Amino acid sequence: MPDHSATAGTPSLIARLPSLLIAAALLLGANGLAMTVIAVRGRANGLSDATIGLFGSAYYAGFILGVLLTPILIRRVGHIRVFGALAAISAISVLALMLTPAGFGWAVLRLISGMAFCGTAMVLESWLNTLASNSERGRILSIYRIVDLGAVTGGQFLLPAFGGSGAEIIIVIALLFCAALVPVSLSREDNPPTPANTRINYLAVWRISPVAVVGCLTIGLTNGAFRTVGPVYAEGVGLDADGLALLISLWVIAGAIFQFPLGWASDRMDRRYVLLLSTIGAGLACLFLSGASDPLVIYAGSFLFGGFALPLYSLSAAHANDHAGKGQYVELAAGLTMFFALGAMVGPLLASLVMDRFGPGAFFAYTAAMHLALVGYVLVRLIRHPAVPRDQRKRFVWLLRTSPMIFRLARDTRKGARKTKR
Repeated sequence: MPDHSATAGTPSLIARLPSLLIAAALLLGANGLAMTVIAVRGRANGLSDATIGLFGSAYYAGFILGVLLTPILIRRVGHIRVFGALAAISAISVLALMLTPAGFGWAVLRLISGMAFCGTAMVLESWLNTLASNSERGRILSIYRIVDLGAVTGGQFLLPAFGGSGAEIIIVIALLFCAALVPVSLSREDNPPTPANTRINYLAVWRISPVAVVGCLTIGLTNGAFRTVGPVYAEGVGLDADGLALLISLWVIAGAIFQFPLGWASDRMDRRYVLLLSTIGAGLACLFLSGASDPLVIYAGSFLFGGFALPLYSLSAAHANDHAGKGQYVELAAGLTMFFALGAMVGPLLASLVMDRFGPGAFFAYTAAMHLALVGYVLVRLIRHPAVPRDQRKRFVWLLRTSPMIFRLARDTRKGARKTKR
């Protein structure tokens, strides 16, 4: 891969990063806020939990469409035009909520939003992937994670500032999506190379690592559900807008904090033991939350749930990479992203049906059951299959679930790390 580090006449990495990172922060913050606001407005309009769950399922169906369609669009018109079109579509789909009666029309708009956000994330991550030499990719990935953490958590607190039911919060989200167009449109960066057309052999992905596939499906069924219908649970147990913002933020922050010790441990022992520990911790946190009513207890439970549940995606991907052969990483990355999205497409609707029937506390009974099923499957695999030798394991990397392109950046980060060690 060519080295894109600064040379004579080429801007330094520090000069080239800000425009893309500002755009990423605006997109991530707007999208994270929109996911929360949709559920809050659905409740305010008297929609059932099941209908709100359908919005979450539609969003992840759109995410799958984005994975499939964005490379085709990029090959036709290039990265910058695709980014501009999809960022504009994101803003339009949010503003259209105010003109569309609450119900099925909102599900269509959420499907469009999911497709558009996935596409814009793929464009930005393509740029980040080609921006610097292998030795710099670890730094870029770390900065990108910090941007994601800050944007998503900070964006949540715009909800209590503007309220969830009026037009102001919708306008703010649309403004953020539109503002993301400015730094990209004015950037001096050239289009990165057009992504290759990757066909996913799902059976091959399963054969590489059944544990990773089942793990990603479970994460979609649980974390995907929490992210889209968690606000319904929060309102059901009496949290106000400030409490809801704090609940989501604690969940995200804890996930970032716990990545480091769990990742460190997984590099030094059979990764499946760490995956098992993290899944058990997430399940116990869910059981703790299923009967909680005091706000402080709910916040503590959300912190523990996020801490153990969010690293499961990175742990699953790292375990799959340990088993992958040369040339399989890109297909594996896209496959695991799709398995997560398939789980997330089902999870919100399934969880909302459970809440509709048994009340808000049943949401975490549902997620606990999903984690318990994953525990059982990992135990079976532990008994039947030996561990990957330590010297054959890849280094753990904390991954985001924004698009399959983040896997390429992480893969090249590992490659650069190995070259540095030599």
